[in-house]
Amino acid sequence: MVTKGLLVRLEVKAGNDAMAEDVLRSALPMVRAEAATTAWFAIRFGRSEYGMFDVFPDDAGREAHLAGPVTQALLDAGGSVFVGAPLIQELDVLAGKLPATSSGEPITKALLLTFKAKAGHETQVAQFLRDAQALVEQEPKTVAWFAIRLDDGHFGIFDVFPDNGGRFAHLTGHVPRELAKHSLSLLGSVPDIGMLDVVESMGQQ
Repeated sequence: MVTKGLLVRLEVKAGNDAMAEDVLRSALPMVRAEAATTAWFAIRFGRSEYGMFDVFPDDAGREAHLAGPVTQALLDAGGSVFVGAPLIQELDVLAGKLPATSSGEPITKALLLTFKAKAGHETQVAQFLRDAQALVEQEPKTVAWFAIRLDDGHFGIFDVFPDNGGRFAHLTGHVPRELAKHSLSLLGSVPDIGMLDVVESMGQQ
């Protein structure tokens, strides 16, 4: 059971994408040593923008991660690789499908969808996202899926896939159709959809 998460964005200095990916990959053994980090994904938003998405059972696990060696490694690499400090966004996990421990299937693609709930409909949006988990459980190529609440009425979904085919199957599946069906009553903004690459990942330990 996970209830808390982090979304970290890192702006990379021009020409340093390969170095940024090395820094993120080097974080994997550190994350594996953290008992309370349930799942962790190093992601690429686009050219010169990277980040991480990770989830935890509670606030204590998240705080331990923030105070741990991964954060220190990012800060140590800061001046030479990144532009400024990491942008760290704390979030609540409303529902989640965790990676299977035995799948061994590589994860290469991700999706980050964020939107603002229609004013006064935040409770309904949260319930819609919780209900969506049952639909996602039936998608074999959706390796992991998390419904998230950000801040100030903003919600979202982060999920990962083995390849583009898995991501396309999800985008044309039940959850987006249900979201579109209820969009007028639930959404206060057009969803922002980010098609991401996964640089490195860790599932359940």
